[in-house]
Amino acid sequence: MLETPAGLPPAKRASWLLADAGMADVLKKGLIYTALSIGAITMLIPFYWMVVTSLKTPAEAVAMPPVWMPEVPQFVNYGTALEAAPFGRYFLNSVLVTVVSTIGELFTTILAAFAFAKMKFYGRSLLFTVLIATMMVPGELLIIPNFVTLSNFGLINTYAALIIPYLASVFSVFILHQNFVSVPDELYYAAKVDGCSDFRFLWSVMVPLSKSAIVAITILKVIGSWNSFMWPLIVTNDRMLRTLPVGLQAFTTEAGTKYELLMAASTLVVLPMIILYLFLQKNIIMGISRSGLKG
Repeated sequence: MLETPAGLPPAKRASWLLADAGMADVLKKGLIYTALSIGAITMLIPFYWMVVTSLKTPAEAVAMPPVWMPEVPQFVNYGTALEAAPFGRYFLNSVLVTVVSTIGELFTTILAAFAFAKMKFYGRSLLFTVLIATMMVPGELLIIPNFVTLSNFGLINTYAALIIPYLASVFSVFILHQNFVSVPDELYYAAKVDGCSDFRFLWSVMVPLSKSAIVAITILKVIGSWNSFMWPLIVTNDRMLRTLPVGLQAFTTEAGTKYELLMAASTLVVLPMIILYLFLQKNIIMGISRSGLKG
């Protein structure tokens, strides 16, 4: 801060202090916007590289030093990429798995969150604590147990194997639970006095009041399911059961990787999720903020 000149009248001294505070606020905002801009550019570079590489020739895609802009954009790469594998079937598989697993997770999440938030039963707090503690278990550790379980039921290489393990999410339960807790208990008890059942209160009152959180959970689930790669790769052997991310392997062979085609297909796979996020990002931010999570 600047030092206030001595001997100023009170009115001028106050104006000086206000100007000094305003300058400090401008500098603070400038630093924040600069840091955010640098972070945004850093995050966008991989997407820029993916799109640019999809328009390169095979030689430009592997050139060193890297070519940041192709001389002649090769839009034909997108058509060639779509013909390299049955991406139409992969797209339908991804849509099916994403829609069914999202609906299933929403159903289990809403019921579980309501039970932990409003219903009274023995061991509720302990059970919820244990449930939250499982979030610390790395997802990679669950791959083998899930695979063995599904294998014992004869579900490997089926659509069920792609969907069943993702019909519930502890993280989603936690997010929605925080929203349900914010609804006054008096509202719940008043509804019970009026003869409203728990099921009706849940779907008529709690769900509409927590719409923003439910939308955020839905979006995050759709993005995660759409981009899932490891699990579909493990549990499917039939080419016609695989999803879009797994289908990208068609461009990696023993002879090498066709990077320009791989990036073209990757752009087409990622594009729907980018559009979805751009249109609904406010719902994600609102849902997370109302859950009580702080950055």
